[in-house]
Amino acid sequence: MKQTETTSSSVAAEGRKRGKWGYIWPLWTTLLLHLLAILLFTAGFLLTRTELPYHSQCSDVSLSPCFSSNNGSCWTKPAVNRVVLIVLDALRFDFVAPSTFFAESKPWMDKLPVLKNAASTRPLSARIFKAIADPPTTSLQRLKGLTTGGLPTFVDVGNSFGAPAIVEDNFINQLVQNGKKVVMMGDDTWTQLFPHHFERSYPYPSFNVKDLHTVDNGCIDHLLPSLYEEDWDVLIAHFLGVDHAGHIFGVDSTPMIEKLEQYNTILEKVIEVLENQSGPGSSHENTLLVVMGDHGQTLNGDHGGGSAEEVETALFAMSFKKPLSSVPAEFDSCSIQQDLDGKNVCISSMQQLDFAVTISALLGIPFPYGSIGHINPELYALGADSWNSDASQKLSESDVWMQNYANALCINSWQVKRYVDAYSASSAVGFSHDEFSRIASIYAQAENHWSHSTKKILLDRQNNSDISVSALKKQIDEYFKFLTAVTELARSKWTEFDLNMMGIGIGIMLISLIFQVFTVLRTTKEHDVTLSSSGGSWIVNGSILTIFLLAIRAFSFLSNSYILEEGKVANFLLSTSGVVTLRQSVIKGKLLIESIGFLILSTFCQFAIEVGLSKQAATSAFMKDYTSWIINIASGLPVWDYAAEVVPIAVLILLAAWLYKATRGSFFDWPWKYFILGTILSYMLIIAHWITDSNRFDGALIPQSVGRTYIPRIIYAIALGQLLFLTFGQLFKKSNLDCKTNLVAKTTSMLSAWSSTVILLSGKQGPMVAFASIFGGCFIMKFVNIEGKDGPHRSFSIMQWSLFATCLFFCSGHWCAFDGLRYGAAFIGFEEFVLVRQAILLTIDTFGFSIILPVFGLPFLVASKYQANHGKHFIFTQLSQMYTTYGLITAITTTFTILCVTIQRRHLMVWGLFAPKFVFDVFNLILTDVFICLASIYYFDQGRDDPEVKSPGG
Repeated sequence: MKQTETTSSSVAAEGRKRGKWGYIWPLWTTLLLHLLAILLFTAGFLLTRTELPYHSQCSDVSLSPCFSSNNGSCWTKPAVNRVVLIVLDALRFDFVAPSTFFAESKPWMDKLPVLKNAASTRPLSARIFKAIADPPTTSLQRLKGLTTGGLPTFVDVGNSFGAPAIVEDNFINQLVQNGKKVVMMGDDTWTQLFPHHFERSYPYPSFNVKDLHTVDNGCIDHLLPSLYEEDWDVLIAHFLGVDHAGHIFGVDSTPMIEKLEQYNTILEKVIEVLENQSGPGSSHENTLLVVMGDHGQTLNGDHGGGSAEEVETALFAMSFKKPLSSVPAEFDSCSIQQDLDGKNVCISSMQQLDFAVTISALLGIPFPYGSIGHINPELYALGADSWNSDASQKLSESDVWMQNYANALCINSWQVKRYVDAYSASSAVGFSHDEFSRIASIYAQAENHWSHSTKKILLDRQNNSDISVSALKKQIDEYFKFLTAVTELARSKWTEFDLNMMGIGIGIMLISLIFQVFTVLRTTKEHDVTLSSSGGSWIVNGSILTIFLLAIRAFSFLSNSYILEEGKVANFLLSTSGVVTLRQSVIKGKLLIESIGFLILSTFCQFAIEVGLSKQAATSAFMKDYTSWIINIASGLPVWDYAAEVVPIAVLILLAAWLYKATRGSFFDWPWKYFILGTILSYMLIIAHWITDSNRFDGALIPQSVGRTYIPRIIYAIALGQLLFLTFGQLFKKSNLDCKTNLVAKTTSMLSAWSSTVILLSGKQGPMVAFASIFGGCFIMKFVNIEGKDGPHRSFSIMQWSLFATCLFFCSGHWCAFDGLRYGAAFIGFEEFVLVRQAILLTIDTFGFSIILPVFGLPFLVASKYQANHGKHFIFTQLSQMYTTYGLITAITTTFTILCVTIQRRHLMVWGLFAPKFVFDVFNLILTDVFICLASIYYFDQGRDDPEVKSPGG
């Protein structure tokens, strides 16, 4: 006892020397080190490819060995005069292809029969393609890829909420540069990417995912009337309803099917107008209709990654003139099956990478300078009839097409070779010497065959010489070989990794870890915990187990399989810590019920994580009407349907009752009591919001506009007012509470202020997750005292706290991928898109239970261990040690993620798995550091010290 009093006095004396900021500055220094390390590493890892400032010109083709158009047009002979491009955002391949092409028929299939019917009745002039997109499959990357003909880069994902104008040469720029007029309607991303390119534009805001109709209705209002206008050469209509329906309701939902049926009706009208205007001399005599998706979507309506559902979309093309009799079999990828009506339907395949150059070739404009795609033969064949009038009558349609296609591929290959040369010369890294030499050799072989064989054959056609079909096919094959080699090389080497910057970033990250370890050891020494105490052996064992659990979790990030199963790994480690605690409880003969309860809670967490993983993998049943997974676990049972509505409300009422009971404590006087009552009011408003938003309750007492819009805003306002009061209130009112009471009151108030917004954004699963977090936190707090008043170092409890926070992230339906973000939560209470506001709400929804509440709740571990007469500076030391340890655990796991992406930077799944994990983890680290720093300012206040420790001798 004497030693304890001496320790308390010495700590108090040391604390007075250091002051409040003496405890805080290491936390802020750590934040700055992490920011610097991550910025440097990111600059080396997520570099975009070098975007060259060059643009293709009509006169450039004279430098090539190929034939240029002799009718006043550029590069290739134009095959079509006008293009109608209809983009259906997030158009899955199985939305368009007949259900007979798949092993099992689904409710959303066969809802666009107009496209299937056109392809089956007019197989030579209309065709369906399975179009393969390159990840990441966010709309911005796909629009950039479709228009530039280049590969997307992962770093552009961050620009998806504020697209910068494209400066690289692109298909739209070439249209305008060559006198073509473009009209656009729909998704306003187009006007952000091309702000000065459209003759007319009708943009509509695209980021309110709850709005299924505004963008589509705008397209409908302008699309059909524009088809009768003569002031455009290319018309673009970008519909968003299917994408938004997927995000909110999932693929297997009534709103999705209704949207597809609406699109079918619109497309029927479009095709009817184009056919009626396709006669000789009519405005659409030589018009090409293209209906396509920019990417696909999972059954949950998510996209952004590289899974088959996300990268496979559909493209339908239709010409309204006399078709080519047939495409040579060598260049036809058609797969034929019968539809439900017994008609043959042909479906081909193509890469979206080839879209820009193919459409450019059909329109006769220069190809985008940085395009690396190749002209798709089947899509190019839809314009073949335009060339027949120039050919000798002795040549077949197929021969004429092959001559023009061979020359177009010659220009295509020359353009790609020119770009590869310029890229290697301009880029800091470029391609290696061996890779560049291999590509140059393949091109030289193809060009040699062209100059000494094919070109002479094409020149001799004026003398009615026999066309060597085999020579043309060989020429086309050689160009294919070259273009394919370039594409494969670009896909494997496109991102330029700056290893020096990455190395410096890793080095600073390691320095920050050393600094954090030093800080922990220094505060531990000040705390003067000795291993000779009664719990010494448990201290050693607990510290060793903490390191063991942390090492397993950190090293698991070096495996892609364990990253995919991260939630299960975290839950397994949490359960392992629970088993260790249970063993210690049995030995000490106390807290046995709490230890068993903790293991039961971890079992429930495991179930919730399994449900989340199944949602991530396949099942659309989890995204019907709510973001909550619990709604559809047993949707076939009516009793469960009502329980799923009532239980969250009951749990939230229980939470409110618990908070009200807490306010009856003696230390919850003014202003804490009324502060908590504000949170209880917010809980009641959340219930009102849910009742208004539900179809099972009579919401006539509250208009839907009030319940869905204004009630969430009132909840946000109450929470913001509470946070402002907590932030600035302590500047004007000095607390008269003792150290422990003041810490408990402030922690409870801060958690209650955040809780209402976090629960609201989390949906109806929010109260259950909050309830679980309270129980888990209480259990871990009790485990701190498992060795009695002279208990152990808190590293083991902090490790449990960190693992539990990670489990809550996955229990609440999230995972470390962009399709794991619940975009709908960002629009609760709002209809319009404001970048900063929606980003804040999305961040709170994503990290509320896993970062915000755990970080601000950590002081409970100190309060549960507090002994009388220690004083506030003793608490400050404890808080500093605890927050530094918690931040160290997060920093170590993030460091291993950084090492993982460094090692796996050439892995096939680097952009589909490792890079998203990297982004989530570094954001998690920085957010944790920021909230730790904010918490340190909030909790390290100058409250009333215990009288017994006001002097060193006391």
